[in-house]
Parts: sequence; C-alpha cells; structure tokens
Amino acid sequence: MDIRPILSTLHRHKITAWLLILEIALTCGIVCNAVFLINQRLQRMDIPSGIAEHNLLQIKFAYVGDQTDAYAQAQTDLATLQQIAGVQAVALVNQLPLSGHAMSNSGIKLRPHQRQASLEVASYYGQNLLTTLGVRLISGRDFQPDELIDLKSVLPALHGGELKDLPHTVIVAQAVAVRLWPDQSALGKTIYFGNDIPMQVVGVSAPLARPNMLQMGAQNSIVFPIRLTAAEGGSYVIRTNPRDREQVLKSALAALKRLDPNRVVLEQRTYDELRQDHFQDDRAMAGILVGVIAALLLVTALGIAGLASFWVGQRRRTIGVRRALGATRANILHYFQTENFVLATIGITLGMLLAYGINLFLMLHYELPRLPAIYFPMGAITLWVIGQLAVLGPALRAGAVPPVVATRSV
Repeated sequence: MDIRPILSTLHRHKITAWLLILEIALTCGIVCNAVFLINQRLQRMDIPSGIAEHNLLQIKFAYVGDQTDAYAQAQTDLATLQQIAGVQAVALVNQLPLSGHAMSNSGIKLRPHQRQASLEVASYYGQNLLTTLGVRLISGRDFQPDELIDLKSVLPALHGGELKDLPHTVIVAQAVAVRLWPDQSALGKTIYFGNDIPMQVVGVSAPLARPNMLQMGAQNSIVFPIRLTAAEGGSYVIRTNPRDREQVLKSALAALKRLDPNRVVLEQRTYDELRQDHFQDDRAMAGILVGVIAALLLVTALGIAGLASFWVGQRRRTIGVRRALGATRANILHYFQTENFVLATIGITLGMLLAYGINLFLMLHYELPRLPAIYFPMGAITLWVIGQLAVLGPALRAGAVPPVVATRSV
C-alpha cells in the first residue's frame, strides 16, 4: 500500500499523531525495563540454596548475655534434639543461606601481605553443619572432630594473633574454588584471612548460597570448623522428613523448654517459610511491576482505539468517497491498519531509545545489569500486536461505511 496519503493525512493531524507516538514510546520504554526487572526478580527468587530446603527446621533463641556453661548447654541441647523421634541430624549454625541476615563475611587473600582481598565470601560455621544442611562435598573431606574450635577462643585469638587457637582448615564452595583457582584443584591450597591467617582447603562443597548480598556472588561461601552457642547468635537447625516437620518442631521446642524454661524463642519455622520471608519484597515488587505493565498496555490500547475511532468519525465522507471510487472494505481496513503501523513504528523506535536511557540510569544508580537486546524486539512485537488489535474495531467500522455517505453532504 502506498503510504504517502497516510503520511499526508498524519501531517494534517500532527499534534494528535505525536501524542499517540509519545504514548507508545513511553509505554515501550517502561515496559521493556519493567519486564526485565521482573525477570531479574524471578531469577533472584529461583536461586538454589544448595541445602535440603524441605527437610530443615530452624529454632532461634534470644541472646540473654554471657553464660559460663553455654558450650556445655549447647552440647546438651544438640544431644537432646538428636534423640527426638524423626530427627535425622542437628546442628547449631551461625547463619543460613538466603536468610537475609549475614552475621559473618570474610575477605579471602591468596598471598600473605596482600593489600586487597581477592574475594569477599559469606562465612558459615557450626558443628555438624554440612551433614545437617545436606550440603554435598564434591571433593575432599568434612572437618574432623579435633579440628573444631570454640568461637569464644577464636575471637580473642584473632585480635591477639594466636594461631594455635584459630582453625587451620576450611571448606570452600565450588563457586569460590572456580573463581580462585579456575584451572586447578582447590584441595591443599592455602588461603589467608584477616592479618594473614593461613588456612588450608580440605574440601570443596556443592553450591552453597549466601545469606544475603547475592549481587556479590550468590554462591561465594566458605565453611569454618568453629563451634558456637545459641547465646553467640547461633540457631538450631534440625533435619527431618518433610512430612514430620510440624511434629518434630513441636517436640523440639518442648524438649528445649524443658531443659531451660527461661528461653525466649525468636524463630521457629521451616526453611521453606524462611525462604518465603526472604523473597517477600521481590514477589511484591514483581506483582507491582506486572500491574504497571498491564495498566500501561491497557491505556495505550484504549488511546489507540479512541484516536482511531475519532479519525474514522472525522473521515466518514472521505471514506465514502473512496468507497464510491471503488475502494473495497479490505482497502479501508488496511489503510487504518497501515496508519497505525506507521505511528506504532515511530513510537517504538523512540521507545527503544527511551528504554536504553532508562536502563543506563538504573545501571548507574541501582547496579542493575545491561538490558539484553532481546527485550527490544519483544517490546516492539508486543506493541505492534496491541496496536493492530486496538485499531481493528474502528477500522472495521470504517470499512463498513457505505459509498452513499459521499453524497449525503453534497
């Protein structure tokens, strides 16, 4: 179809045409970035934790100050929990993957006297941690009992430089091993922490997610052979069969309360609930963005349909003349569809530039990645389809205008 008559007609309605073009451009720019943000949120919520999520329970007590018998109490608690029917394993750990609260992070150095850390990692520690969480060892071994050191000894040793009171071994997650030694085995390698404290890698685990700060490397984690107590911020983690979780949780709380009725429970939940809580904001943001996209597309479709209806009403005599000169209904229908395609194409072109600009702004201020190129054609196709569907009704009405209309106003 020759589009010169269309361009000539649009030139006579510049303001309304440009308003529609700008509306399409704004919708394209926002929708492309909104869909990208939703995809980012969904990918974030889908991050594997690396642990046996559906089997785990968490019980956390409030900090009640220093206790002289805290380590003995912790061992008693662990032994008591282990005796509960349905309990497969028990640990007292400092933090859990995707919990949102990071108590401990560490900077890894590959050489002593290195000024900058080679990698920032999340630090896990706790007795029987790997077995309870269900973290699989890819290579190497788990910690030996004689390698475990109490946290109360580690903290003063860190400040005093007493290496004998510090752990000497560490297990690194696979992501850390690949990042630090991409073409070599990590086993036996020495890494340094703090004031050049050396530790030997004795095991490489399957992926183990961080508690938070996922943008720093979602699977960058290490495990130290350190014991801690509930008073030092640890929480009890129980592994059981998924169908027994509710009963085991009740039994575990009752057993711990019998040992010490003065405990104040902060958390008592399954790991599934913990994960749900952690990604609650992401789900809410994704829902809001879906609503924004739907509203923008609806408003744009209504705008296109409204303007097309207005132009059909204005051009009834012109349409009647064209019908009288031999134009078929299909010719009239294609005219309005082509006109909408031209307007949508100009709007989409501007919208892509706007989408790129919005993405640059988000990259600079919110550390988002670059918008993949695939979002541009997807946005363009979406708006072309919506435009054609929105103009279809008015175009069909225009095609139904009889030729006799051309003579009514003569």
